[in-house]
Amino acid sequence: MTKSIAIIFLALLTGSCGKEKAPNERIDELFASEFKPNEPGAAVLVMNDGKVIFEKGYGIADIDTKEKVTTETLFNVGSITKTFVANTILLLANSRILSLNDSLPRYFPGFKNPKMASQVRIHHLLTHTSGLPDNRRVLLDAPFLITAGDQDNWNPIEQNDSLMFEPGSHFEYSNPAFNGLALIIEKTTGVKWQQVVRQLIFNSAGMPTSKITDGAYPEKGVAHGYIDVLGEFTERDYGEEPTFAAAGNGGVWSSVKELMNYEMALQKGQILATTLLEESRTAKRYANWKDSVPPFIGYSWFVGVTNDGTKMISHTGTQGGFHADYVSVPHKGVFYVVLSSRPFPRELFRERIFDILGVELQKHYTPK
Repeated sequence: MTKSIAIIFLALLTGSCGKEKAPNERIDELFASEFKPNEPGAAVLVMNDGKVIFEKGYGIADIDTKEKVTTETLFNVGSITKTFVANTILLLANSRILSLNDSLPRYFPGFKNPKMASQVRIHHLLTHTSGLPDNRRVLLDAPFLITAGDQDNWNPIEQNDSLMFEPGSHFEYSNPAFNGLALIIEKTTGVKWQQVVRQLIFNSAGMPTSKITDGAYPEKGVAHGYIDVLGEFTERDYGEEPTFAAAGNGGVWSSVKELMNYEMALQKGQILATTLLEESRTAKRYANWKDSVPPFIGYSWFVGVTNDGTKMISHTGTQGGFHADYVSVPHKGVFYVVLSSRPFPRELFRERIFDILGVELQKHYTPK
């Protein structure tokens, strides 16, 4: 080999080695390094500029059957469920079946202190600003909570005789608030709330395989949740972990593909009118706000911005072994969703994904 040819060959070799990997390759490496083939896994879908650039499943959905995770595998989405309940409430309000300004005694006349409860409106439940204490752990033992449904989880809330703060003045994340909202859907429609969500949202969004916990746990056709206990994965879902039966705060089971359909249907106005969607995804600033942080939540959605000021919408989900993250930056055509059947460093992965996409995130609160 002549000296000139050797130099050209070396330059080509160096250039190919130094070439930056494509975003989809970098995303694949990120998740492949975390989720091993024979361990509880995850499904991921990423959109950029309005196009799907990556979708893949990792690991297994069930340790017993060894069924592989795909982008169509159903996971429990945890608190992302709250967005389905909230959007259903908004649809009922838009149809004048209820008002977001209705006070709680209208639907729950059994409050121990009705005067206190009359201060709380439906919109306070939607924005986690009701001030109602979560007293379930005091009144109910853990074995009861494993099988307690929405009504059973809401009943202790009616026994409160005082508020933690004036409604609208502070943020306090509340799971029972969404058990109450689910019950309001049933009280106003006369139909189980799960059925109403299927009709108004699942059918409109193209989510035919998604499920909602309604009594019996969907043991087949879904991933199971696990946690690592002393180096071994132990199942932590329905039957082992409280709150699974209380579906209003975390009962939806879906896939990354159908959650993409959900987000696209929202953006296209197929579920909520555009103006109503914008209202639901705008942080609510109450006149009496006294919290140490600025308002950052709409009607269930967490509202932030990227470093260039573009609005970012998100919600996380955690229940038992399940971990989920759902992030949308509509004006950039960016959408990222991951559903996992075991805990993983979710916040770090969100940052890494958006770094790969060239979108810098600002820090903002998300619940665990």
